[in-house]
Amino acid sequence: MLRYDTIIFDLDGTLLDTLDDLMEATNYALAQMGYPSRSREEIQSFVGNGVAKLMERAVPAGTSPDQTARALEIFKPYYELHRKDKTAPYPGILDALQTLRSKGCKLAVVSNKFDAAVKSLAQDYFPGLMDLAAGENEAGGIPKKPSPIMVLQTMAALGADPARSVYVGDSDVDLQTAKNAGLPCISVTWGFRSQDFLIQHGASVFAHHPQELVGFMQA
Repeated sequence: MLRYDTIIFDLDGTLLDTLDDLMEATNYALAQMGYPSRSREEIQSFVGNGVAKLMERAVPAGTSPDQTARALEIFKPYYELHRKDKTAPYPGILDALQTLRSKGCKLAVVSNKFDAAVKSLAQDYFPGLMDLAAGENEAGGIPKKPSPIMVLQTMAALGADPARSVYVGDSDVDLQTAKNAGLPCISVTWGFRSQDFLIQHGASVFAHHPQELVGFMQA
């Protein structure tokens, strides 16, 4: 019997390496606004709380909310067109997901990336592997992570037993989301935050390679 039979994943930094495409779209929007570009390291530190927060962090200090919103509106269609230019699953992710599915696990994605992109990326990169994919929909009254609402709604839709469910992510936001949802969290070390950073934010269970996730599911 599996220890966990429902696994809810973060997307960016956990399943997909999206950093270069996010950087390109952010810097395109900044350039269109006449703002200086940001480095890859800066973009990596800005992600995790959705694209609106990414843009708030990327624009120069003192930028007005209206100008920040304008930059975000430039970012979105550009990212929509180019979100698969360099994005790819992390090495070993597809094999791990296929193994988990073969063992009967229910798999889902819950992300702070906007909902349409989450659904599209999940379908494009993990066809037939995800039972459900959900992204940011604050306009619909659903708050972003670390609110547990998206996770709890996903579990309800899957008919998941909370006692046999686990959350997998790469950030402090994911740790807090799992805590708020009453779930254990497995923190991956190949994503956008270092292991030291994750430990500082309360992480205690780590996967250093995707195949290790399969081992965690065993009873």
